[in-house]
Amino acid sequence: MNIEKTKVHFTDNYLINPTNPISVNLIGAGGTGSKVLTALIEMNHSLITLGHSGLSVRLWDDDSITEANLGRQRFAECETGLYKSVALINRANRWSGTNWKAETIKFEKDSLDRLPENASANIFISCVDSVKSRLEIADILQRLSYSRAYSNRPLYWMDFGNSQLTGQVILSTIGNIKQPNSEKYETVTNLPFVTEEFAELLKQSEAIDDTPSCSLAEALEKQDLYINSALTQMGCSLLWGLFRNGLTQNRGFFLNLKDFRSQPIPVN
Repeated sequence: MNIEKTKVHFTDNYLINPTNPISVNLIGAGGTGSKVLTALIEMNHSLITLGHSGLSVRLWDDDSITEANLGRQRFAECETGLYKSVALINRANRWSGTNWKAETIKFEKDSLDRLPENASANIFISCVDSVKSRLEIADILQRLSYSRAYSNRPLYWMDFGNSQLTGQVILSTIGNIKQPNSEKYETVTNLPFVTEEFAELLKQSEAIDDTPSCSLAEALEKQDLYINSALTQMGCSLLWGLFRNGLTQNRGFFLNLKDFRSQPIPVN
């Protein structure tokens, strides 16, 4: 009798035993991105304590802090007018003694179709609010996938997306990740890009009105106060599991904060 094996994805070995800190490009420093950065600070400290090389984060965002960002995002009133990425990275470095970097530009190709400088990384985490931005990221990652560099080789893309009370986090591989032989599990080498597998979902979840909010009250009409925090904790728990467990049965989840339901997305 054939017994169906559980499908899993084993973490690329470089994330488990790196020769240098794992490079991370965090794209977007708003409601979700600002909280993901805090989670990465915690993750970095924990990994180093466990004998790992830790993380090296570069935060990308060309937006400046406004009064409407206070409260729901990780900013103080005294930071109004500063670049979001600079304010957050300065605070992270002062807090944890890291040397993480801020980029005050969008993560996108220039007018000559050239990739942004410092675009390469092992892990990409996108916290953006439009399908257009995700398609741009996907295009850049496809081009980076041909890189022959080892220490900065693109491996994973984790995308965070949400509407007012619902959201999703989806993990993708950048190309195929070599899997070990396993008698216990059925291994999966490739996790498709969110832009390929969930294109229609992205279009549906994209806000109809994407104009900037002029106040916190207006911003809360578009995104509930705690949807970003909930997604951040669950999504970063998935990333943490890749480091600590070395494999995952799930590549993400859907979350409905209105009735407190979450649905895992299995590896397949």
